[in-house]
Amino acid sequence: MVQSINTKVDLTIDATSYLGVADYGKIMIGDKGFEFFNNRDARKFVQIPWEEVDYVVASVVFKGKWIPRYAIQTKKNGTYSFASKEPKKVLRAIREHVDPDHMVRSLGFFDVIKRGVRNKLNK
Repeated sequence: MVQSINTKVDLTIDATSYLGVADYGKIMIGDKGFEFFNNRDARKFVQIPWEEVDYVVASVVFKGKWIPRYAIQTKKNGTYSFASKEPKKVLRAIREHVDPDHMVRSLGFFDVIKRGVRNKLNK
């Protein structure tokens, strides 16, 4: 069994990890870091200490009514994408440990298209 890095747990919720194939499990947010534990395979887990978190990127749809997924961008190891039952509750719990200036919205579909067109025209 995997040892948790947290000593005190703020939130535990059902979630999906998008590292390759979608894995179902639980997200645990605590005083030391963000953790994801797979329901079926104990070897598939993610533990991210708060010191390692660079940005939290949320996909916001319908002016904040729905957040389908969010990602945690680390300083060294890349980006980890997750989805959960109550994403607003998860993001509020993360905001307690991460600077709110480092929590951003991802670009929307049309924003990506606009940026691509501008880059083509500028070249």
